[in-house]
Amino acid sequence: MAARKQGDTFTADPATRIGHVHLKVANLERALGFYCDVLGFAVMQRMGDSAAFLSAGGYHHHIGLNTWESLNGDPPPPGCTGLYHTAILFPTRAALAQVLHRVLQAGIPLEGAADHGVSEAIYLRDPDDNGVELYWDRPREFWPRTPDGSLAMYTRRLDVPGLLKELPANATLSTGPLDL
Repeated sequence: MAARKQGDTFTADPATRIGHVHLKVANLERALGFYCDVLGFAVMQRMGDSAAFLSAGGYHHHIGLNTWESLNGDPPPPGCTGLYHTAILFPTRAALAQVLHRVLQAGIPLEGAADHGVSEAIYLRDPDDNGVELYWDRPREFWPRTPDGSLAMYTRRLDVPGLLKELPANATLSTGPLDL
């Protein structure tokens, strides 16, 4: 592959989206417990004990899981190339609060929580040690900008208790203090 040259002008169509992520997992049932039971994805198709395709809202799949090359395998060691994290975009701040509530109720530890100006994000690991970001985007008109109009994202501490105030009044947390 040739090195990227300054001045290359090809730009992807603005309607282009990341369609799905397909993850190698060691144990399909364990992975389904996380992605379906905690995060709320639905199984659209299953291929026996070796693969499953998951969706939010009936799309053919947002997440593929398989054990084809990884059955009972170990996660890659630190210092190797590979997936940093999968980012799952929720439509509203309230939807992010709901999934955060489920993660906390399941006792899944958070690795971090950040306000990036353009979004609010929660970071954690799935059962196979893959990084997972759960986030929502603020409306574009509220994205931080420099005086010349360029995007000015940042990373600041997320007000997790403030995010959880988006939950319905009857939702209760049975976790200890949030120290992020």
